[in-house]
Amino acid sequence: MLHAAHASRFHWGCAGRPVNISIGEWQISRVYAELGRAEPARFHAQRALDIARRSHLANFYVAYGYEALARAASVAHKRSDRDRFLRAARRYGARVRDLDDRRMLWEDLESIR
Repeated sequence: MLHAAHASRFHWGCAGRPVNISIGEWQISRVYAELGRAEPARFHAQRALDIARRSHLANFYVAYGYEALARAASVAHKRSDRDRFLRAARRYGARVRDLDDRRMLWEDLESIR
């Protein structure tokens, strides 16, 4: 899964737009978080957020950048960081207009412990 995520990100880095690259960084972060590897999860989460913000992507992508940071902080047992990032994700998520996208985000946020 990790190799596939990195390969996908490599592809989109060559052929995609900022939105694809941000998603790719988020995906890598998620895989690292699932593997319990907090530091690379945080690194790629920060990249996802930075790309989303720098490229003025929709609130959905900014919210997911914060979701990834919250998940990485949770893996690292950094509760105050986790809570701060969850608040930011919810703030941006509340601005997501598509109901299915917002529901998916809320579900992912609820899964962070």
